[in-house]
Amino acid sequence: MMAASPSAAGGFTPTGLSVRKSEEIVDLIDLFSKTLYRAKEVSPRMEAIEKRCLELFGRDYKYSIIHNPNGEVCGHYPRQIVFLEYECTDVERDRFEASVQINKLQDLVNRSKLARCRGRFVCPVILYNGKHICRSSTLAGWGELYGRTGYNYIFSGGSDDTWAESEEVPEDDSAARNGDSQLFDKVRGHDIKLLRYLSVRYICDLMVENKKVKFGLNVTSSEKVDKAQRYADFTLLSVPYPGCEFFKDYKDRDYTAEGLVFNWNQDYVDAPLTIPLCFTQNLNIDWTQYQSWDLVEQTQNYLKLLLHIINCDDESGLLVHCISGWDRTPLFVSLLRLSLWADGAVHASLEPAEILYLTIAYDWFLFGHMLPDRLSKGEEIFFFCFNFLKHIVSEKFSAVKKRRRTNSHFKDGDFTVEDLCQLSKSPSTRPPCSDFRDRGSVTSLSSDFSLITEEVGGASSLSNDTTDLFSSQPLGSSWRKGPASSPQMVVWNKPNPLEEHLPHPLIDTKSSSSSSSNQSEHMAMRSGSSPLAVPGRRCPFPSERQARLEAVREVFLAAYSSTVGLKSSAPSPSGAISGLLEQFARGVGLRGTNAII
Repeated sequence: MMAASPSAAGGFTPTGLSVRKSEEIVDLIDLFSKTLYRAKEVSPRMEAIEKRCLELFGRDYKYSIIHNPNGEVCGHYPRQIVFLEYECTDVERDRFEASVQINKLQDLVNRSKLARCRGRFVCPVILYNGKHICRSSTLAGWGELYGRTGYNYIFSGGSDDTWAESEEVPEDDSAARNGDSQLFDKVRGHDIKLLRYLSVRYICDLMVENKKVKFGLNVTSSEKVDKAQRYADFTLLSVPYPGCEFFKDYKDRDYTAEGLVFNWNQDYVDAPLTIPLCFTQNLNIDWTQYQSWDLVEQTQNYLKLLLHIINCDDESGLLVHCISGWDRTPLFVSLLRLSLWADGAVHASLEPAEILYLTIAYDWFLFGHMLPDRLSKGEEIFFFCFNFLKHIVSEKFSAVKKRRRTNSHFKDGDFTVEDLCQLSKSPSTRPPCSDFRDRGSVTSLSSDFSLITEEVGGASSLSNDTTDLFSSQPLGSSWRKGPASSPQMVVWNKPNPLEEHLPHPLIDTKSSSSSSSNQSEHMAMRSGSSPLAVPGRRCPFPSERQARLEAVREVFLAAYSSTVGLKSSAPSPSGAISGLLEQFARGVGLRGTNAII
């Protein structure tokens, strides 16, 4: 068998080593598709996966271990959670070693585990420029909180002095409210201490709900609706993104994300898009239209936003979470890891098959994604993640600073994420949201706004006054600006279903998967165009970023083809799905047997 590795010309050449690494991916996906990882029930094959992840992390980083033996801290997290301290080649390693002590971190983890749904505490998973990108679930509601504290108290023999004084539920209403407040103060206080210890300032909540409700009860909560505003010192972003159920529609449309729009008019959807003004600058995205975006555009724009956040603050980290933290959360964590890797910014020594193994094994499998259940329901968010790589090959998604340009008349495609961050910084080089309560923006979100009007290297003017972002762009009644928690926040509310007719979640599209892929690749090549003649700009070979991401996607599709396969909802006359997987399977020497089931 023959596998693919990057060549100097941007193509691929076969190597025996790559074949073995590709087979390693096959074995991993095969186990993942049949078995759910639980820290207290680890088989020899799972132990080998855990060991392999540690070896891959160790290639580029000095790390410590947050211990979770037999899932005692969290049953759905790895037994050995990697805390990345610094890059092995980092000349400033002493600064990172001194900033966080692993024993203190372990203690904070143990104390904060009850604050979040299913005990899935804030966990650092990516180290980028000395900043931690973290994942977790959302905040636990009172029902789970009381249930878990009572359970822990009973089975610890009453010896858990951290929670013992809060076990009894008060009987009268006023006392109950007071008791709730005290218990939430305690557990969420530990959660906040952990966030601060990891220098996390930005929290991106992917929930489409303010609170998760089941059987009429609030099962979970979130930072954005904490009544006591305990998280007011953090920069909170509500970026609602469809849950795993929506990806059943993706599978039923023969894995075509183009034209697939989420139905925002459902009763349980009540979380508005809320982003600080300092992050809406310079991205050239009309956020007022987010409910009309298809799955491709929505995922692209959210990824741009996350990259923008981690680039615009030199010191603060980021937390990304959904409800349970095992579907949408690994989707964006994995895309962030792969995008930064493609830029050479993280895991610099890993090859395409190795970074693919690491993100599947660690970000998805060991953190409890329930792939067997999702596959049985057709909710193929896992496949979507890696097939989506074809939509982020453009340099517009690059987080690495390119050579500064001297001409002010550029197309949007010429700017990387870091270029845009530089434009948004003030002359004092403060992070744009470092004091967001005292700063506003004069930038309009009008679709007429263009980066062409910005001077490279300059700074957007900021004022203390609040600017109505909608003043220059009349909106239909389906788009309404709602109240925000601070003058510098913009909130887009869900329209009234009685007044407006939103598109059906399945919008017909004439583009097929193959044609959209070709169009995406064509646009990616065009996005780098410039009105000035730049040597090498028109080179037909793909960029290094594009070649790296396409190599990852190729290995994934081949492995997926030979294990899980794609399950078409109806026979495809063109055979597009089977043809796509066969193409990649042959390319890396793994001919698929399960292309269509």
